[in-house]
Amino acid sequence: MNRYKQREQAFALIFQSLFTESSPEEIIETALEEETAIGDYSKELFLGVCEKKEKLDEIISEHSTGWKLSRISKVNISILRLAVYEISYVEDVPDSVAINEAVELAKKYSTKEDAGFVNGILGAYTRSLI
Repeated sequence: MNRYKQREQAFALIFQSLFTESSPEEIIETALEEETAIGDYSKELFLGVCEKKEKLDEIISEHSTGWKLSRISKVNISILRLAVYEISYVEDVPDSVAINEAVELAKKYSTKEDAGFVNGILGAYTRSLI
């Protein structure tokens, strides 16, 4: 399974976690019962996002000028957490790739306007790292 598909799986797990009190491990177990396989990279991303959620949300809040986290759709917050995690903690993924993949997920699961919103927040974050 390629990395895009694994990111998509991780996004689905992150999104699912917003609607349950289950632990990350229980969410993975449930998904394994429903899916044929979950990639190792999917698990790494999902567990990493769960572990660093508060820090990721701080970063998103800091760079989403004029938007409270509670106003950002659950789809977009899931995509943003995933991308910010990759940018911040996955060394072998270039920032531009993480941003592009997040924008593609937003186009697929959200709206074109939301894709621009996601791109803007991630762009602001990566510029702040320079």
